[in-house]
Amino acid sequence: MAPIRTYIFFTLNAVRVLSIVSLLLVFASSILVIVNDVEAVNEYDSAKQSSNATSEAFADCEYILNSTVPNQIGGVFWAVINRLFIIFQVITLILSELGWPAAFFDRFFPVLGTQFGLGALGIFQGLIGASVLSQHVDDFTLVAAFFLFIIGCINMLLGLIFRESVKERRSITAWRAGPQNTLPTHLPPAAHLNRAGTSSSGRSFASSTVSASRAGYGFGRQGEKAAGMKGFLISKPLETLPRYAARPTSPPSVAPRSQSPVSEPHFRSSTTAV
Repeated sequence: MAPIRTYIFFTLNAVRVLSIVSLLLVFASSILVIVNDVEAVNEYDSAKQSSNATSEAFADCEYILNSTVPNQIGGVFWAVINRLFIIFQVITLILSELGWPAAFFDRFFPVLGTQFGLGALGIFQGLIGASVLSQHVDDFTLVAAFFLFIIGCINMLLGLIFRESVKERRSITAWRAGPQNTLPTHLPPAAHLNRAGTSSSGRSFASSTVSASRAGYGFGRQGEKAAGMKGFLISKPLETLPRYAARPTSPPSVAPRSQSPVSEPHFRSSTTAV
């Protein structure tokens, strides 16, 4: 059975592909709507100049016939600008889904960069879909906008579940690199280990680790400062005797003085003394 990481990777990338497809459909439908609106406006203007009875009947309508252009001053301009903005947003979201250029998004548009999840992307897709669905459009544009709105809701849900780690989980380069920060699964047999080899390898590993992590600090004040910043406290060791030193013995006891009087010596002069 494959690990859960595999299912998450393929599920997120499947949603990613569907998101790109829905954005491409909205891109194509927006161009199609612009073409239809321009043709409808041209027909309306030509019929209005020819004093056609049909054009006079639709002169008071809110929208030009067979178009999304409002029948007001500057209606054509704002309708075309609306579609151009949608196309620009769709292109930006497609580049964000492709992850190129990642440095540009991380610096100038971080909500679509690698450090954020899919919540902002889903919100933008939902807004675009709702904007298109709020107008009377043809069937192709209607299906594309509805599809984009559903994918936007899915992306918002995935953004709430996985948060900022979702783009790393679906990244192909991270998938090829494999899981990080895992313990080794293979250990050498214990019969081939000895104390000398273990101690020497342990000392070499410790020295290489310390030299790599404490490079540039030295053995003085800088090293102590760096250790203090990381939460380590360097205290003075207690003064103890080495294991091979003999324990101090108690001094020999002195016998108490006797209370009996001591007789003083008596000297007698010699006859031969000078």
